[in-house]
Amino acid sequence: MNNPRPKAKLSRALGIPLTRKCVKYFERRPFPPGVHGRSRRKQSDYQVRLLEKQRLRHQYNISEAQMRRAYDDAHRGPGKTGETMVALLESRLDATVARAGLARTIYQARQLVSHGHFAVDGRKVDRPSYRLRPGQVVAVRERSRQKPPFRIAAAGAHADGRSAPYLSTVLDELRTTVLRRAERTEIPVTCDEQLVVEFYAR
Repeated sequence: MNNPRPKAKLSRALGIPLTRKCVKYFERRPFPPGVHGRSRRKQSDYQVRLLEKQRLRHQYNISEAQMRRAYDDAHRGPGKTGETMVALLESRLDATVARAGLARTIYQARQLVSHGHFAVDGRKVDRPSYRLRPGQVVAVRERSRQKPPFRIAAAGAHADGRSAPYLSTVLDELRTTVLRRAERTEIPVTCDEQLVVEFYAR
């Protein structure tokens, strides 16, 4: 999803830094942008739920239609709707690429996937929304491995501590394997998913 709004302003509007680069700007001015940013009134229940939904949506850089589809799929499935919805979003190809440290941000991950640099089980996939299943292997295609973004990734520049526990990542080989579905406690997104469920269920 191409969102032209500056990430720093968007981070301030949502109340969370969306990228590492946004952290310093967010900490310096941790209030919404605009002349009334410091003195906004108390939010209504609807506004609270809408903001939570927007936070989750922008952390995965997806459209409203994609967000709604994830909720509908989770609602039809077993288990808690909110936790299932976040797990489905986490199983997206672009999210997996970002979590594995193969891209700097979710935004870069989406771009790299769209440009056809990744293969799933040996076959090129250029859909960021492609849902991965346990056992599938995501790897940078051979023809793309010497490009600067992947040479940087192979050096571990984007690895944020240890790899996600639901992935088995070999950075120097630019490859990650999905071991299982992610648990909600393992997914590093800032969101009260129950409020998102309430937003769509109203």
